[in-house]
Amino acid sequence: MNTFVLALRFLRRDWRSGELRLLVLALIIAVSAVTAVGFFTDRVEQAMILQANQVMAADLVLSSSRPVPESFEQQAEALGLRTAHTLSFPSVIMHRDETQLVEVKAVSRDYPLRGELRVRTQPSAEEQSVTEPPIPGNLWGEARLMAALGLQPGDQVSLGETNLALEQILSRDSALGNSFFRLGPEVLIALEDIPKTGLVTPASRVRYRLLVAGDQTQVEAFQRWAGSRLPRGVRLEHLSSARPELRNTLDRGSRFLSLAALVAVLVAGATVALATRRFVERQSDTSAIMRCLGASQSLILRVLLLRLLLLGLLASLLGIAGGWLAQYLLAGLLSDWFGGTLPSPTPWPVLMGLGTGLITLIGFTLPPALRLGAVPPLRVLRRDLGAPPASTWLLALCALGAMASLMRWQAGDATLAGWVLLGTLGTVSLLLLVAWALIHLLRPLRHSGGTLWRQGLSGLLRDPAMTALQLSGFGLGILAMLLLVIIRVDLLDAWQQTIPERAPNHFLINIQPEDAETMGQFFRQQQIEQAGIYPMLRARLTGINANPVSPDQYQDDRAQRLVEREFNLSWAVEPQKENQIVSGHWWDASNRESSLFSVETGIAETLGIKLGDKLSFDLAGVPIEAEVSNLRQVRWDSFQPNFFVIGTPALLRDHPTNYITSFYLPPGQEALLAQLVKQYPSVTIIDVSAIMQQIREIMQRGSLAVEYVFLFTLAAGLLMLYAGIQTSREHRRQESVVLRTLGMQRKGLIQAAGIEFITLGVLAGTLASLSATVTGWFIATEVFGFAFQPNAWTAIIGILGSGIAIGLAGVLATWPLTVQPPLRMLQNR
Repeated sequence: MNTFVLALRFLRRDWRSGELRLLVLALIIAVSAVTAVGFFTDRVEQAMILQANQVMAADLVLSSSRPVPESFEQQAEALGLRTAHTLSFPSVIMHRDETQLVEVKAVSRDYPLRGELRVRTQPSAEEQSVTEPPIPGNLWGEARLMAALGLQPGDQVSLGETNLALEQILSRDSALGNSFFRLGPEVLIALEDIPKTGLVTPASRVRYRLLVAGDQTQVEAFQRWAGSRLPRGVRLEHLSSARPELRNTLDRGSRFLSLAALVAVLVAGATVALATRRFVERQSDTSAIMRCLGASQSLILRVLLLRLLLLGLLASLLGIAGGWLAQYLLAGLLSDWFGGTLPSPTPWPVLMGLGTGLITLIGFTLPPALRLGAVPPLRVLRRDLGAPPASTWLLALCALGAMASLMRWQAGDATLAGWVLLGTLGTVSLLLLVAWALIHLLRPLRHSGGTLWRQGLSGLLRDPAMTALQLSGFGLGILAMLLLVIIRVDLLDAWQQTIPERAPNHFLINIQPEDAETMGQFFRQQQIEQAGIYPMLRARLTGINANPVSPDQYQDDRAQRLVEREFNLSWAVEPQKENQIVSGHWWDASNRESSLFSVETGIAETLGIKLGDKLSFDLAGVPIEAEVSNLRQVRWDSFQPNFFVIGTPALLRDHPTNYITSFYLPPGQEALLAQLVKQYPSVTIIDVSAIMQQIREIMQRGSLAVEYVFLFTLAAGLLMLYAGIQTSREHRRQESVVLRTLGMQRKGLIQAAGIEFITLGVLAGTLASLSATVTGWFIATEVFGFAFQPNAWTAIIGILGSGIAIGLAGVLATWPLTVQPPLRMLQNR
């Protein structure tokens, strides 16, 4: 008979008899959990990227000091992409006899392609979201401009050779976050008004931008096309070239979602591992009968492999469908939280679902199933005979390989997957060790104490392998749940606290040395919180290890931009608290008078700078050279003054220096900025509140997504608990028949089961709580760079919750076995 047909017949028979239902259910649960998380996180990550793109008001931006060639706009439109134009330059607004330096941004009618504009009709009015920029003849200005010139909506102001009406107060332009260094308040005008101003000439300092947005596939196609055709002086900006604060926030958000998905993979493995034992036991009878009928071992194995493959495909497809339905319903309910309809998912979660089903099935089921070909025919008469035991190392390696592959694939981050995998291995090893110790420690107690106590402990000792399997499965599931609790409560709180409510939202640059002390007094008088004040020098990198550097040496566009522009250098005696030395040593009293540099790790990686390299800079015509003494990791999202390169005081303090500081300005106190500029006319105020608001919104959306991913994995964990209970159902049925026949009452059976499962739950919860805390600490410190504070409630929930939940589940699973008479249970078997 054809092997495929035989496999189909056996599969149909097994399905009717119910032998495969638990394993299929476990696989469906596993794939549903992973694909629901995958679909949802894929859509949320796309939404977070779109939200991050609001900082640029587009998906891609072509920027140049000259008009961007028309061929780029034509290509974008040919690909079905939307385009818009902006033009920005510093200028002066006049009102009556007063002037104010401003940043003029002229925009086309389609601006912004991403993000939004918000305005107020009066300083005290509520914000309103608008869909179109100002019309020709009108101007929108920030509240800081209003305070500086004493303006009211409707007033006429002069910009160059034309007069414009101040129509609205600009409260938010989402693209402000990408313009970190602005010399003054922003004013928004229509692009059609530029010729009337007479301010833009071939000699003007103007920045032209072509904004592009649309479908991700088309945007990537345009990016590839444009990247190979950029003329000199035209820069292609995208999310990866955004400011470090934004990149760090988006990267952390993606890692949180990946970590939540990893937990779903962990639950998937535990669920299938628990269901595998029953499947192998059931198939032993089938294999023995086939051997009696003359089937060879190779035929039995081929039929088995085909059945497993068909089973895996069927369960994976059903799981993918279930995962799609679950995330689709949830995304529909939550789309408003993410600013509208979430983007459609990519095909990647479908492949992830198929891979999860097949890899999980192969890793946890195939090694013990392969033993079935060697089942002796005599098992038909002697039920105690089974297949020769498989190598423990083979089983462990296959399961470990399957879990490691799934975690690495799901996380997309080797470090993150590695820490979770180490935590999982540590937990499993600890659980198996405890199971072995438990069996040996409880043996003397099984003959002491009351009847119910002895019966409950006997349930743990009758099948040591089953006890170890259940304890490991329960422990992994509880570990997954507790990791989610740590993610949801501790790590997300730590993430959101990286930008406190009163974090600095304004920077001051060009502070003269003689003004540094009196400016501190100004802030104290106004009761404004000020960060430290730091020296800042501008210099251009000219060489690394005496080798000249130029943009042409680097393929990376960020590296090219860094080499083209000047660096902000500083000098310091001690490192800032937001800086962590990761390589080398900070200078001390013994080498403070030497010529040394400290370099930020990100820029060092981008430019290929290593510890011990000698860097050469041109500082206003003066060459400076020093050795790299250490590499620093910088928390850019602290919004404190930070620098790519810091030198020793002896190296830089004797050069002409300005200073920089940052401070928090509460809403409604913009008038203080005008007072500050009047008292210190040389300083430049930089408003970073827009990018801070953008980052906070990304954090909020990312945190919300993780919380709802928690619900998916919680449901999978509850079903994993069911699979763990069902694993020992057959043994419990036989035991119930014997004990009921010998006269044991229904109440006694239920109480004994409660003792057995509560013991398992408390042990599994205790060990999982310990492992979750240790794993959470490593993830927080090594992956996210957070300070981690253990939460006592995690242990309390893990221990008590596990004991109650598993004990209750065991009692509920045992109760049906006590309802029917023993004779009927034997007849229905």
